[in-house]
Amino acid sequence: MSQITLIGIIVAIAVVLFVSNKLPVVVVSLLVTLALWASGILSIEQALVGFGDPAVIFIASLFVVSAGLEVTGVTAWAGQLLIRGAGEESRTRLLILMMLLVALLTALISVNGAVAALLPVVVVIAVRLKRHSSQLLMPMVFAAHAGSKLALTGSPVNVLVSEASADAGVGGFGFFEFTLVGVPLLIGTIAIIILFGKRLLPERNGATMPADFSSHAKTLVEQYGLADGVYQVRVRGSSPLIGNNYSAIDMKPWSGVQLAAAQEGETARPLRRPVAEGDHLIVRGEAESVAVFASEMHLAFRSEANETSGAETLFNSRSGLAEVVIPPRSGLIGYTVFPGMVTESGDLIILAVQRSGNEVAAGEASGEAGGVALQAGDTLLLQGTWKALDDHLTDPDVLVVSSPELVRRQALPMGPGARQAVVILVAMVILLATGLVPPAVAGLLAAGAIVLTGIMSVEQSYRAINWTTVILVGAMMPLSTAMIETGAAALLANELVKLVGDAGPLALLAGLFLLTAIMGQLISNTATALIIIPIGVAAATSMGISPRPVLMSTGVAAAAAFLTPIATPTNLMVMGPGGYAFNDYWKLGLPLMIWFFVISVFYVPLIWRF
Repeated sequence: MSQITLIGIIVAIAVVLFVSNKLPVVVVSLLVTLALWASGILSIEQALVGFGDPAVIFIASLFVVSAGLEVTGVTAWAGQLLIRGAGEESRTRLLILMMLLVALLTALISVNGAVAALLPVVVVIAVRLKRHSSQLLMPMVFAAHAGSKLALTGSPVNVLVSEASADAGVGGFGFFEFTLVGVPLLIGTIAIIILFGKRLLPERNGATMPADFSSHAKTLVEQYGLADGVYQVRVRGSSPLIGNNYSAIDMKPWSGVQLAAAQEGETARPLRRPVAEGDHLIVRGEAESVAVFASEMHLAFRSEANETSGAETLFNSRSGLAEVVIPPRSGLIGYTVFPGMVTESGDLIILAVQRSGNEVAAGEASGEAGGVALQAGDTLLLQGTWKALDDHLTDPDVLVVSSPELVRRQALPMGPGARQAVVILVAMVILLATGLVPPAVAGLLAAGAIVLTGIMSVEQSYRAINWTTVILVGAMMPLSTAMIETGAAALLANELVKLVGDAGPLALLAGLFLLTAIMGQLISNTATALIIIPIGVAAATSMGISPRPVLMSTGVAAAAAFLTPIATPTNLMVMGPGGYAFNDYWKLGLPLMIWFFVISVFYVPLIWRF
């Protein structure tokens, strides 16, 4: 049995397993790699080389950058902008804005980078608007494929096509020359998705969709009775409170006003030293009473307006809230706490305590007299800096109700580290757009910067990588090598050219499109383009026509990777979050592929003449 026949059998079995969904896609891809080695088609080094491929490294690094944008609230901010621009009711406006955004970003940093950056944004939008993620994520990816033809930097295939055109002696394609074909591709893609997407896409969510934390702070302050009458005031240089310990401040002269917490002015950490100028006090009470207290004690309100919501005062870019439960057998059972108390770590403040849903010892002046002995099942509302919440809520003596990290990602747009994350993203975009370094290097530099700036720890970076996608891409790459080295791909291409070569230029474009598109569903579009480009140039030369329309048509066909999740890494990226099955892709992908076929075969020759 020839090696070409063996590859055909392996590909056929893999497709059946992918479509049947009986085995996890990662397992199928690894079986393909092992089969290529066991059959003798590839050596063990060739079979495993995909795991060290620069494209795989680039994809892994993009997950870290994407998580950095998410954890700092950049994605929440972008999601809010999209929601604000589209409105909460208009599906059409939301899809149009989303697809335009991903297409424009793709033109600058390639499909992989754009989808990785916007994936968490779209997931947050789906959660917040209570829409199925499957209705949004595949349109985003397919719009990115169309957007890859808006500029030279949109795809590695564009660079290959331009270089091949220059090598053929007819001049390369300009940076924005691809826009001439990219705009109609994008317009048609948006129209098809708007008109038919709702019916052709499933209505489901990923297995691990995050909860909606957009109103989490408001919910907590309302539940613990802090929604109204909570104010943050700043200590002025003339305040008589300066030099006093927080616990010694006597609040009896101001009836109806209670001290809830005190924070250092520079760091927002709980105040453990005597009060100094610039420190902040968080007080509870009626607005008039608090105003009198602030006036007599020479305290300035945080903003010019005297009324600030409790959520904004307690939950902001510097500090946040967390709710914890005392579990059975906790070492804290019997421990006496009171509102305003600083925890042993010195980094967190206990704002309120509830038992069976009712507030305990709340409203008492700070001090042991207002304390309560903790019991199993009690809930505590803690306040502190975001770093303190991350560092100290891993204590086994408490159970965290909602992870501060997850809450911060959604509910705090442009939070701590957001500016650094944006600068890192812009720098990566510039490196990718200018080609100063290879994409993998740009991605690694950006991911390294995310860790070095303290936005994420090394452990958080590991967790941010979608290892299913990384392993799947790395395991399927050797299939491209096998098809090229055995001559299977070249054999298919040559037979097709023989079949349609005498039927005229349009038939040649149609045949090359079909072959490119079909191969592109199984192997990378870059590998497919490398196979088809020399054949297309040779066919154009033998027919006496310009290779420019043939090359541009091939580039369009390579972008039509819609029918399977393994067609591109980005198709795989959304498979889990979108809850897609293998056979969900072709339903929307087929009409889009027909549109790309029309543009490739009939529109391209109108712009670039034979």
